[in-house]
Amino acid sequence: MASLFKKKTVDDVIKEQNRELRCTQRAISRDRAALEKQEKQLELEIKKMAKIGNKEACRVLAKQLVHLRKQKTRTFATMQTVNKKMDPQKTLQTMQNFQKENMKMEMTEEMINDTLDDIFDGSDDEEESQDIVNQVLDEIGIEISGKMAKAPSAARSLPSASTSKATISDEEIERQLKALGVD
Repeated sequence: MASLFKKKTVDDVIKEQNRELRCTQRAISRDRAALEKQEKQLELEIKKMAKIGNKEACRVLAKQLVHLRKQKTRTFATMQTVNKKMDPQKTLQTMQNFQKENMKMEMTEEMINDTLDDIFDGSDDEEESQDIVNQVLDEIGIEISGKMAKAPSAARSLPSASTSKATISDEEIERQLKALGVD
């Protein structure tokens, strides 16, 4: 199941294609051997029927032999056509170009991932710098958080909508969290 989501590498594709080519070559060789074997058998049968003097059987077997030889010729012609269309040098060049482009793509992907990692690591830097600022301020005796809470704000001077709503106490929030199973 994990192999379904695994990205195929160039080497995997090449291995798969080579395996298919070898399988096809073996099948073609078997077919050729079978056709040649049938041809020899038909020739022997024709000779055998000719010795007996059975001209009608010789004629039928000769027709079969002609059809078999035509089939053999068509198979070889098809193979030659395929070989002409699949120029090994062009195929090799195409594979090399594919590998080169794939390498470029992998390098670009790696650069993008590194850039994204740097960006996301930058947010950690901000937190770290804020911690350093707080530490320095603590050392010189300034507590910003306490003074900021006491400072007047514009929201305090305006009538707020929260005064009209019921205020929930801390105990009530804790009770609701425990009821939900959150500690």
